[in-house]
Amino acid sequence: MSTQPSPQLSPQDYLQWEAQSGVKHEYINGQVYAMAGASDAHVTLALNLATLLRPTLRQRGCRLYISDMKVRLEQRNCFYYPDLLVTCDPRDQQAPLYKSFPCLVIEVLSPSTEAFDRGDKFLDYQSLETLKEYVLVNTRQQRLETFHRSTAGLWVWQAYTSPDSPVELKSIGWQGHLSDIYEDVILED
Repeated sequence: MSTQPSPQLSPQDYLQWEAQSGVKHEYINGQVYAMAGASDAHVTLALNLATLLRPTLRQRGCRLYISDMKVRLEQRNCFYYPDLLVTCDPRDQQAPLYKSFPCLVIEVLSPSTEAFDRGDKFLDYQSLETLKEYVLVNTRQQRLETFHRSTAGLWVWQAYTSPDSPVELKSIGWQGHLSDIYEDVILED
């Protein structure tokens, strides 16, 4: 992400401006940040995950969005474009430009955004009461990390690194294997 020099924008001004922009921008407390394009590994991982998760989500009546749908974090005054998001909340059917009640957010890591995705962005996402799970997918090695909110409200970390490892996304009741998620992925240097 790179900063675009601009005056402070209200969320409403951002949404109007973003609707006319040819480039996607994330919004953080009045400032906009242009998003860079994605690598082959990044796009392939997102596509694989969407393909694998969709059948489970259709059975549950949930919606899966990939890369172009914003998440609004009203308490933190942010709009982010996660790589994948899942919402099962009927309130999200009311907003066509963004979703506010996801249960699962998945970010495919890029070298330029990994620290932000692990740090401030994850802290911002934790402000969403409906968020049950946050997932980070690595593009440089086969590693998927889940952060699942426990019933006590604590975030429990789990890493999957073995290709034959069964992977579980508890928030949506999905199980699969790391090798399926990384199918056809050429890892980055």
